[in-house]
Amino acid sequence: MTDPEAPTTHFGFETIPEADKAGRVHGVFTSVATRYDVMNDAMSLGIHRLWKQAALDWLAPRPGMELLDVAGGTGDIAFRFLDRVKDRGHVTVLDMTESMLAEGRARAEKAGRAGRIDWIAGDAMQLPFPDSRFDAYTISFGIRNVTRIEDALAEAFRVLRPGGRFLALEFSRVPVEGLRWLYDRYSFNVIPALGQTIAGDRASYQYLVESIRRFPAQEPFAEMIRSAGFGNVAWRNLSMGVAALHSGWKL
Repeated sequence: MTDPEAPTTHFGFETIPEADKAGRVHGVFTSVATRYDVMNDAMSLGIHRLWKQAALDWLAPRPGMELLDVAGGTGDIAFRFLDRVKDRGHVTVLDMTESMLAEGRARAEKAGRAGRIDWIAGDAMQLPFPDSRFDAYTISFGIRNVTRIEDALAEAFRVLRPGGRFLALEFSRVPVEGLRWLYDRYSFNVIPALGQTIAGDRASYQYLVESIRRFPAQEPFAEMIRSAGFGNVAWRNLSMGVAALHSGWKL
């Protein structure tokens, strides 16, 4: 029997016990891991690649940088980072889903990059790293899936070195009403159908589009980053607010 006093959270539009969310999210990404990258191309028409390049442009990686990429299972951000720093830099990829990490490891081995990326299964709300360990922390399309976003932001602040950079790429809020209406029609009618056709999983992509609508808009999320202790917090819309980049510094 569910404890009526237990804290609750959301899983898409569904209200569930907070203790259940991580397992539900784990199930989603276990289900879609082998088709995750293909689906990203299909549902964004390849635009997610431009968003990730924009994230790396704003991060401006420097040689010797130590990056922690959270929820980065298949390695998209990690590989782009290594392209920028050449042979002088290292990435630790942390993801809660082992099957996503397996996809990333396979891609790294195929590309000859296995020795420059560490792959760790772990929880964004309880990072298995010491204080002040990394120069930069990135999370792309992952923070909205965290049970307690405030805890993940606190952990990001903890593991960054003084002067370290936090950068989040996430789906966000389209500010123009007419464009938002069109985007909603596409999201709810097309994306779950693509999930069924390409990944054999409609429900996971229904969750995806619902989770986007439950995630805070640009300025409320920026305020959460400030509340975690970060300074010089700023955000940039991508594709008219379909996605947004959020940046903060551990001053």
